[in-house]
Amino acid sequence: MSPRHIPNLITLLRILLVIPVVRLMLHGEYHWALALFAVAGISDGVDGFLAKRYGWQSRLGSYLDPLADKLLLISCFLATAYLGLLPVWLAAVVLLRDVVIVLGAVAYYILSQPFEGDPHWTSKVNTFTQLVLILAALLRQTVLEIPDALLDGLIGAVLLTTTGSGLLYVWSWSLRYLRDRAQ
Repeated sequence: MSPRHIPNLITLLRILLVIPVVRLMLHGEYHWALALFAVAGISDGVDGFLAKRYGWQSRLGSYLDPLADKLLLISCFLATAYLGLLPVWLAAVVLLRDVVIVLGAVAYYILSQPFEGDPHWTSKVNTFTQLVLILAALLRQTVLEIPDALLDGLIGAVLLTTTGSGLLYVWSWSLRYLRDRAQ
C-alpha cells in the first residue's frame, strides 16, 4: 500500500464510525458517542491535511471525503432530533440542503456535463458550524453545562450557514448551467 492512500483510508474509517456513533447516541451512551464523534471530526482534519500537504489528493478522495462528512453529520442530526437534543426542523433543514445539492448536481450532470465538485468556502464554514453544534449537543449530555443561549446561538448559526450555503450552490450552479447553455 502506498502512503498516498492514507487519506482515503482515514476517510473510510470516518464512514465506518457513523454507525457506532449513532448507535451509541440512541442507547444513551453519550460519553462514548462523543469520543467517537471527536475521533471522526479530528480524522476529517487529518486526512485533509495529509492530502494537501503531501499531494495525496485523489478523485476517489474528492468524493469520499464529502460523503463521509455528510453521512456523519446527517446521521447525527437525525439522531439528535429523534432524541430531542436538537430541533427536528433543524435536522430537516440540514437534510433538505444536502438533498437539494445532490439533486442539483445530478440534474446538472444530466442536462449539461460532468463537473468537478468544488466546495465553496461557505460549505466549509457550514460543515464546521454543524460539527460544533453536534459536539455541543453531545457535550451538554456528558461533561459540560452548555447554556441554552449558547446552544440557541449555535442553532441559529447552523440555520444561517446551512440555508446560505445551500442557496449559494443553487444560485452558482444555475448560473453555470445558463452560461453553459448559452455557449
